[in-house]
Amino acid sequence: MSGGKDKQVESRAGVDLSNLDQPLFDGADATKRHLIEYLDAVRDRILPVLEDRPLSVIRVRAGQKPFMQKNLPTYTPEWVPRTSLWAEASKRDVTYALCNDRRTLVWFANQRAVEYHPALVRSGEASVGQLVLDLDPPAGGPFSDVVRVAGLVRQALSDAGLTGAVKTSGSKGLHIYVPLVADTPIDAAAAATRAIAVRAAQLDPGIATTAFVRADRGGKVFVDSTRAAGATVAAAYSPRIRPGTPVSFPLAWDEIDGVQPADFTIRTALSALGDGDPWAEAMPQPQLLPTELVEEGHEIPGGRVQAMQEGRRRARGK
Repeated sequence: MSGGKDKQVESRAGVDLSNLDQPLFDGADATKRHLIEYLDAVRDRILPVLEDRPLSVIRVRAGQKPFMQKNLPTYTPEWVPRTSLWAEASKRDVTYALCNDRRTLVWFANQRAVEYHPALVRSGEASVGQLVLDLDPPAGGPFSDVVRVAGLVRQALSDAGLTGAVKTSGSKGLHIYVPLVADTPIDAAAAATRAIAVRAAQLDPGIATTAFVRADRGGKVFVDSTRAAGATVAAAYSPRIRPGTPVSFPLAWDEIDGVQPADFTIRTALSALGDGDPWAEAMPQPQLLPTELVEEGHEIPGGRVQAMQEGRRRARGK
């Protein structure tokens, strides 16, 4: 008979947990336990922004590079909600998770899923519920430049009769969301996003650009209008695989020039949140897109079309 004691397995929300005290990744300043405890603590805030949206996650196994997981692995428990979507690029059905409940969220955290990137279109719907602009600074660019460009986007939205909510991306930039009325067509939202991006960049072309090709941005902040239809965006409250494990954190408009994205991590965000849900509280009521904005956007080529046109132009130049 062995004199040792059986190792006790920790569990949470009906999920057996493992390797809790392993470092999350190099430079994380956090363990897997920190990740699980953080996500469980913000579950009532993050689950509403994940609910019924096909979910892609970025996982990081011990000693390996991070990878994005869209298709659920075969060992996924049967109780995890899911939906299948046709992937044109790979010519196959992809089975995505729907992270609709605490148990599923804890299971993902135990799988070392650090980042949560929900689709902008809900499962089973053919319309989009929000317009999203992603502000991305150049390598080494100061966050203060992103804040200035966020002000340009806010002005462009206001000029169009729209209002939005803002959050850190959890990386270097900011995300701006404009909730839309039900049944807004995807192509209309995509067109309006392009129009707002162009209008914002025109307000100060010395600091903002809509150039899809990175080499054409000239050290300016990129106003990315391509987050539509099948695109995903890091969810509010999602951790990111960056030094210190920052999280995508909601802010009031008058707060963005007094913070840095690294201020909010899985070890500090909870105290900053308190008992509130600032993302839900900051979100305006759903809005109707102005017809003229949509029409204007339909005349603006999408980012990938711009890239192809630029590639052809350069080829002719050679």
